[in-house]
Amino acid sequence: MPAASARPTDPFGNPISVSDPTSRCLIDDFAHGFLACESTAARLVTEGHDDDAPLFQACAAALQMFAETGDAPAAARPHIARAQAGAAGTTPREQRFIAAVAAWVDGDLQRAIQLHQEQANEFPRDLVSVKLGQYHCFNLGDCAGMLRLGLAALPDAADVPQLHGMVAFGYEQCHRLREAEAAARRAIGLLRKEPWAHHALAHVMLTEGRLHEGLAFMEDVSETWTGLNSFMVTHNWWHLALFLIDLGRADEALAVHDTHCWGVAKAYSQDQIGAVSLLARLELAGQDVGERWTELGGYLAQHTQDQVLPFLDLQYLYGLARADRPEANALLARIEAFAPHAPEASRHAWQKVCVPAAHGLVAHARGDFSRAAEGLGLALPRMIEIGGSHAQRDLFGQIHIDALVRSGGGRHLAQALDVVQPQRNGQPESRRLARLADRIHAGLGLPPEVH
Repeated sequence: MPAASARPTDPFGNPISVSDPTSRCLIDDFAHGFLACESTAARLVTEGHDDDAPLFQACAAALQMFAETGDAPAAARPHIARAQAGAAGTTPREQRFIAAVAAWVDGDLQRAIQLHQEQANEFPRDLVSVKLGQYHCFNLGDCAGMLRLGLAALPDAADVPQLHGMVAFGYEQCHRLREAEAAARRAIGLLRKEPWAHHALAHVMLTEGRLHEGLAFMEDVSETWTGLNSFMVTHNWWHLALFLIDLGRADEALAVHDTHCWGVAKAYSQDQIGAVSLLARLELAGQDVGERWTELGGYLAQHTQDQVLPFLDLQYLYGLARADRPEANALLARIEAFAPHAPEASRHAWQKVCVPAAHGLVAHARGDFSRAAEGLGLALPRMIEIGGSHAQRDLFGQIHIDALVRSGGGRHLAQALDVVQPQRNGQPESRRLARLADRIHAGLGLPPEVH
């Protein structure tokens, strides 16, 4: 008798219950593309192929959810229903993955994270599950959870470059910068084109004030940012632009915005918030951005009913207010109405962080700097709860400092100095912080620093 054929596997060696060859190829594209941040991940839903295989449908549901819009769960539910209908005939690993995606569709992120952690412990080479769990932890501000997931997989999947990048970012978000840099460099040593590791190392260098080194590094590896999904390519260029801004080269950062950060996928949430954040930082650094808010505001106006993640809503809101769009008022009202009824895992973030921050951001965009300082001051101590990275959330800190400085008065200036001077001391290469510190010193009647 001929030997039985081996069961098909995904790119990381996990057996899959999928018989159709086209479906298996598309699942491979999804798995590898998701880890490598490449656009090939989306082929599973863009190629016009369909398959009742539960794993195929669970992956399709996940791709629908990555739209990060209010209607994403409705688009995902038919897929996850088909996955659940056939789950009993799949492997235990696939069953848990399907259950985790179903929890995400239902808005139960804590349950999803629990399932992804269990998966990492039992099937550590299910790296799609690990990365998806990290995504959820990131959106809840659970930095330790991100790192636990990556470390659980590391002993069994150390051959996979992308896992080291995932571990690196987990370490960085936990402020363990030496370990983060070592993991990122390990990833890049295995594969130079590892954009998530580039991203993690950019975080380390920005945090440590290694601005010239960080800019040179990102410029050097930028040639490898090909075939990536729009978020990854625009976000890495966004990081490069942050180095330029701090080095006093805001005009060059604006050119990066125009060439590499805005226009890749204008309808996508992550590209939009990247543009909001970069335009705001450029303005805070004294750069005129012209009419760019006007175009961006037209795309942001579609999100007033979303309320998917507070981190997203706050940036949509600021962009709408800077574009002087009436939808800013509608979104602010929606945030206030939604917060008490938000899913349990994020309810406190919506109520205690997002609502006061939203009022502060709108006030800043409209020139009411005292109210902006008050609202953002209430939110900042708990800002980690809305998700996003340290570098991304720093936008809100920069806006708060600007509000303190521009509202005037010794009390507000003293608060600003208490934040800015330690930053300045730790980042001597930053011309942005040097100018800001000099402005605060002058307002307080103090001599400028000796540079």
